[in-house]
Amino acid sequence: MRGVARRMLGRDDLADEALQDAMVLIWRKAAQQAGGAGSARGWIYAVLRNRCLTILRDGSRLASLPPEELTRLQEARQDLVPDDGWRLLAGPGRLGDCLQALDDHSRRAILMAHVAGFSHGEISARQGVPLGTTKSWIRRGLASLKECLS
Repeated sequence: MRGVARRMLGRDDLADEALQDAMVLIWRKAAQQAGGAGSARGWIYAVLRNRCLTILRDGSRLASLPPEELTRLQEARQDLVPDDGWRLLAGPGRLGDCLQALDDHSRRAILMAHVAGFSHGEISARQGVPLGTTKSWIRRGLASLKECLS
């Protein structure tokens, strides 16, 4: 989990903070996790991802960095989702096979959102498409992944 947070946030201190916040939320809300709605592991990683996105969107934590460091972090974040090496992120198994079955646009949008932590607006700007198109790609791609994995 720390690796996911580190990959999304680009800093060890923020990754530790996100992980601690996520674990506290998971502990407090464990009774609310519905077993029929998906796996516990998926729910746990969703909580962590949401904490990371909250930290990314809250500029106060990043404002204390010098401009050069902010530039370096943003450039490193741009390279988190490789064009051809995404298979390494999924690893061998069903997830990799299911990601392979998605169209390129949906796969890339999902990886940008869930691996790199980009917002839908950032993804649409990077891919040069309207926001609604990006949201549709992600929604349809996640539905296809869910169907493929179940």
